[in-house]
Amino acid sequence: MIQSNYPPLHVAIILDGNGRWAKKRHLPRLMGHKAGADNIRPVVRIFAKHGVKYLTLYAFSTENWKRSKIEVAGLLNLLTRKLDTETQACHQENMRLIHLGRLNRLPQKLRKKMEVAIELTKNNTGIVICLAFDYGGRDEIVQAIRRIVNANVPDSKIDEVAVGQYLYTNGVPDPDLLIRTGGEVRLSNFLLWQTAYSELYFTPVLWPDFGPKDIEEALSEYKRRERRFGNV
Repeated sequence: MIQSNYPPLHVAIILDGNGRWAKKRHLPRLMGHKAGADNIRPVVRIFAKHGVKYLTLYAFSTENWKRSKIEVAGLLNLLTRKLDTETQACHQENMRLIHLGRLNRLPQKLRKKMEVAIELTKNNTGIVICLAFDYGGRDEIVQAIRRIVNANVPDSKIDEVAVGQYLYTNGVPDPDLLIRTGGEVRLSNFLLWQTAYSELYFTPVLWPDFGPKDIEEALSEYKRRERRFGNV
């Protein structure tokens, strides 16, 4: 019997339920996204106190571009404003920010702010926040294949380790625990390569309401899991 390493080194979260949170309160969907964005730093702090070293947050998928132009614009503006208000605070708390996904499709202003935040916090030694924005698991694998081809890597040198070096998560350990809020029970194109042996935890709690009690429950459930990685 192989017990889970505790605390998990890396936790990944699908931030789901913002729109339903707003609907329940008869508010515009963007108010739900704002409430969800406001919940990020408190959640990061709690996981950091529990000893988690990496926290990946699925904030905007490659498929989210299909949403209404108003909602997409609102999400992009929300992230831009959050980077304005949160970058210095995260830096002062020794948090490091990295981006998973495409930067080249983001508006120039947002892309620049993301690059500034990454550069400012790159030497911080606290919890690493991996923000998956314009991210898709299948797209990540396709982009990795393209980079491998462009690098003229011989087929004899291509193995799982080599592929991992061309993914957005190069240098980041695979998630030990993946949490999805909002009640849906699927991965939704998130970290398809990296979650091969992750423990999965689904909760009906909507992301803006996900707090200390819910984190405790998720970590307690993870602690009870047995991780065999193919062994008996």
